[in-house]
Amino acid sequence: MATWLVWGLKGVSVSQLCMLRKKSVETLLIVSLYVDDILVTRIDQAMLADFKAKMQQMFEMFDLGQMSYFLGMKVFQAQHRIFLSQRAFALKILNKFSMQNCKATNTLIAIGEKLSSQGDSEEVSESTYRSLVGCLLYLTATRQDIMFAVSLLSRFMHCCNENHFQAAKRVLRYIKGTLSYGMVYSKAESLKLVGYIDSDWAGSMDDMKNTSGYVFTLGSAIFSWSSKKQNVVAQSTTEVEYVAAIGAVNQAIWLRKILVDLNKHQKRSYRDKM
Repeated sequence: MATWLVWGLKGVSVSQLCMLRKKSVETLLIVSLYVDDILVTRIDQAMLADFKAKMQQMFEMFDLGQMSYFLGMKVFQAQHRIFLSQRAFALKILNKFSMQNCKATNTLIAIGEKLSSQGDSEEVSESTYRSLVGCLLYLTATRQDIMFAVSLLSRFMHCCNENHFQAAKRVLRYIKGTLSYGMVYSKAESLKLVGYIDSDWAGSMDDMKNTSGYVFTLGSAIFSWSSKKQNVVAQSTTEVEYVAAIGAVNQAIWLRKILVDLNKHQKRSYRDKM
């Protein structure tokens, strides 16, 4: 860390050890770290060249050039657009669970289906179920459309049965028909942080707890999202919405701090009826 400071790099306030930046009025260099992988983004080409030269003097490293693949995600870069895809990983999941030739479906969850930990359905291998859900969770890095269904399936890791396994396989069938899906980020005139919140009411069949969800957009597309069961049993729909709002506000504060460090100040906060 001392080396970074000597070079003028500073940790982003909420992410000291995995994201650093060097900025001035007109230039910005962002360094993202993940184990032994380094991702560098810059405005000024000279600043990038200087950083790489210093890194190569200090460490044995390889310059892989323009990013095309990172942490299991394929990155397609055009002049005014970036597309992130996990198609290769999705195909790997389908092959792993012998679903490569399955019939695709248009929906993630069957109409009217309610999953519960109770019931007399036949038990299945917990290790297989956990492996499948774990793979699906990793796929949500670029597939926010499956987030709710996968979050729901993850609640039954310790008590899975045939109903849960078939529901998970339905997600695979949906993925089979949407392999081309991913995240598209287009050039935007302004970077305004906008968040949306929603929740259900007594959605869990086991404990009557609710599910909260939020998405945040910046510029042209979604870049942060979540779907998870609330920790409390709400006594009213108003309480449900407040709990959901608190979770989203916490995330908004964290995102806003990052944006401030990256010279993208969000000057005002607004809200609308939930």
